[in-house]
Amino acid sequence: MEDYAIGIDIGGTNTKFGVVDRNGHILEQDRTLTNAHESVQEYIEDLYEKIRPMIDRAGGIDKFAGIGVGAPNGNYYTGNIEYAANLKWQGIIPFASMMATRFGMRVKLTNDANAAAMGEMMYGAARGMKHFITITLGTGVGSGIVIDGKIVLGHDGFAGELGHTIIRPGGRVHKGTGIHGSLEAYASATGMRETALEMLTQHPETPSLMRTYKSEDITSQVVYDAAVKGDKIAQEIFEFTGQLLGEALANFIMFSSPEAIVLFGGVTKAGDMLLNPTRQAMEANLVQVFKNKVKLMFSELKEADAAILGASALIWES
Repeated sequence: MEDYAIGIDIGGTNTKFGVVDRNGHILEQDRTLTNAHESVQEYIEDLYEKIRPMIDRAGGIDKFAGIGVGAPNGNYYTGNIEYAANLKWQGIIPFASMMATRFGMRVKLTNDANAAAMGEMMYGAARGMKHFITITLGTGVGSGIVIDGKIVLGHDGFAGELGHTIIRPGGRVHKGTGIHGSLEAYASATGMRETALEMLTQHPETPSLMRTYKSEDITSQVVYDAAVKGDKIAQEIFEFTGQLLGEALANFIMFSSPEAIVLFGGVTKAGDMLLNPTRQAMEANLVQVFKNKVKLMFSELKEADAAILGASALIWES
């Protein structure tokens, strides 16, 4: 009896993976660094060495229905990771087939944010919803759009890349894509770090706890810690980030009229410091028919769990 699946969430910084049963319980999970290896073959070997003992502890390979993977620019139709901006491996990587060969198991792959959306729909804040959007705020900005209970994939498998939509034409350059002014360049953890460096430079006379750090050591966590202590520049970074994110969410709402937008990922640990300016900007930029209709909420799942659960659900769905 195939009781389990492996769920793998490939993020820009960390890869999280776990053994999941049919009821959505994660029996065991672990993580590894995504970009610690020069080649994708070395990365897959690292995954194998960490996951194979988990499989053995759960009763062996015959107990597993397969491996589900959520990855940046993961194409559900082809099983390829294609031109992922946040990964070392460039070009088109036949990831699902490489994993299937190494593990001797069925492997299905989708976009990492789509996997998180599936996790929310089956086990999290979006249970019972047929129209919602998940936005993952981590190293990048991912998104999963669900309409009529189905993930929006488009004709080529890449629909719903809301993080790469342009919110400031001619704005900050995204180092991975070379595009100016995308949401990911501002609202991701990486974007918040860039905003911090800019604001510290623009306001040299304003005292800030962040000035005690070397520029390379400033992270979104540093910004949050400073903001909690009343640091004016750090608080302004959250106001600015929330303003841009809220404007973008207003556009997304007027496109698909979701019941809810579920925010997920490391940046959301800031709580109301991010949520309040985001909601304010979102509502301020909606036409009347959409105002006060869309719930803006945080994921109910643990940070790692939604994407692991959603990736594993790829195996159970077919």
